[in-house]
Amino acid sequence: MARAQWPLQHGRPIIEIVLTLAQGAQKVTRRLLADTGAGAMHDPFDIVLDEVDCLMCGGKPSKMVPLGGSYSGTHPIYVIPIGIPSLGFRDSLFAVGVAAPPAGFDGIACFRFLNRFTYGNFGNANEFALET
Repeated sequence: MARAQWPLQHGRPIIEIVLTLAQGAQKVTRRLLADTGAGAMHDPFDIVLDEVDCLMCGGKPSKMVPLGGSYSGTHPIYVIPIGIPSLGFRDSLFAVGVAAPPAGFDGIACFRFLNRFTYGNFGNANEFALET
């Protein structure tokens, strides 16, 4: 069983993902707020990400999705490859592109994505972790 863990950021749980940029295959790390209250299992997206990142990864909008809350309105969904190297995880995910991610974060890891893993603090109140 592989585990990836990260210290809390501003007292909130995060995960780090690796994006591969379309030009030159350069990789960049993004910190996402781990939010089980963002989206539902049946929603058509896994993460919320800055739309610029979606485009830099070669994403092409596949459809539009209406969102409520902080991102009220209709936003494009992109299919982009992401990885979590320490878990050996690599997959193409559905990312909602937004103009501005939450302050202090690069995006949001929604329930549909987090639910693929076992997650929690695993006894360390200052960290958040995913396990496969």
